Amino acid sequence: MKIVILGAGQVGSTLAENLAREAHDITVIDSNSHALAALQERLDIRTVLGHASHPETLRRAGVNDAEMIIAVTDSDETNMLACRISQTLFHTPTKIARVRAAEYLNEEDRLFLPDALSVDMRISPEQLVTDAILRLIEYPGALQVVDFADGKVQLVGVRAYYGGPLVGHELRELPNHLPTGVDARVAAIYRRGRPIIPEGSTILEADDEVFFVAARGHIPKIMAELRRVDRPVKRVMLAGGGNIGMRLARALEKKCQVKIIERSTDRARLLSQQLNHVIVLAGDAANEALLEEENIEDTDVFCAVTNDDEANILSAMLAKRLGARRVLSLINRLAYVDLVEGGAIDIAVSPQQATVSALLTHVRGGDVAKVHSLRRGAAEAIEAVAHGDRHNSKVVGRRLDEIKLPPGTTIGALVRGDDVIIAHHDTRVEAEDHVILFIVDKRRTKDVEKLFQVGLTFL
Repeated sequence: MKIVILGAGQVGSTLAENLAREAHDITVIDSNSHALAALQERLDIRTVLGHASHPETLRRAGVNDAEMIIAVTDSDETNMLACRISQTLFHTPTKIARVRAAEYLNEEDRLFLPDALSVDMRISPEQLVTDAILRLIEYPGALQVVDFADGKVQLVGVRAYYGGPLVGHELRELPNHLPTGVDARVAAIYRRGRPIIPEGSTILEADDEVFFVAARGHIPKIMAELRRVDRPVKRVMLAGGGNIGMRLARALEKKCQVKIIERSTDRARLLSQQLNHVIVLAGDAANEALLEEENIEDTDVFCAVTNDDEANILSAMLAKRLGARRVLSLINRLAYVDLVEGGAIDIAVSPQQATVSALLTHVRGGDVAKVHSLRRGAAEAIEAVAHGDRHNSKVVGRRLDEIKLPPGTTIGALVRGDDVIIAHHDTRVEAEDHVILFIVDKRRTKDVEKLFQVGLTFL
């Protein structure tokens, strides 16, 4: 597929890297020559220097015969205008724009229509990150939580603890530990950073990172078998009152006691006017005296969500040292994530990975309803829709043990209408099932896509 990416920032670069590995024809536009040169040094892509919304720049980038443009510059206005120009001048089939300002998103029902801004899909990184953090707060102790099939199924990553009911036992014993009517499938295990394809005979060890798939309502009961049950989150402290901080506060203020620490006095005043049940503090979240004064040791979750990676890391590490039960930090630079996560900081949340996951859904071949990039982009979980019949499909009408899955790929669950079916060897795939797969090696994603493509006889 020929794709033009507008913007060579963190999101644009990460997206270009992901798509270039999959043999797509990628062109990146940016006004920063140094950013483009850095991309060309490590990726086999084409770059164009210029303003992303100028017609001549788009023409030089080949938008006239591109199948998709993805506008992810730092300017909402540039992104939206580029989509409109691409439609008007070049009739580009698919146009995706990153839009962050709430003022635009509040009017999305009227603005983001084919005859209005010509944006086929809009991406809001702030909302994606907010949703990811809210899922982590909903399930205390989870390392990662992603939704499939409109939230009916969730993939959850947890760390098994020493003395847990399943540690030291084979995975085939999992059903014996679960209440009647509760089922789950372990999709992958990471032991000391290396993936293990789960078998019934696989013995779980302490500190294993376990990814399992289950119906949404069954998640807490399954987590209890893998780790200590954490008490519900009642007190949340947010460092940073920007777009993400405000969204989180609004979502949590009726469920928890929420405090926001905001450095800017003017912004803190605005937050206090708009948030009725939130305590807003003007100050520095890395100020030890302020954290102690606000009883940081009684905080269940501390979230550092400013736009400064270093400030987020420092304030989160300090909060943990002072007694916060769990700390999360927003980190833009992927190189920092592996350095800090799992140490003083419990979870590092990456806006790029959340954004790239949403974008990849629209690039994948076959009928892929959802994509989640996992393990810093090395692994993927996807929701693929099965079409056709036994004669023209490699999956429909077949039991799971008859399907030749690419190495390192596991099927975790099927969603059939409103029913969630946990995958077992004798489970049979039917037409229009939504199939949830975990792919340990992302390079196998193309093979999985081909598996779900129907033959020429399917109409």
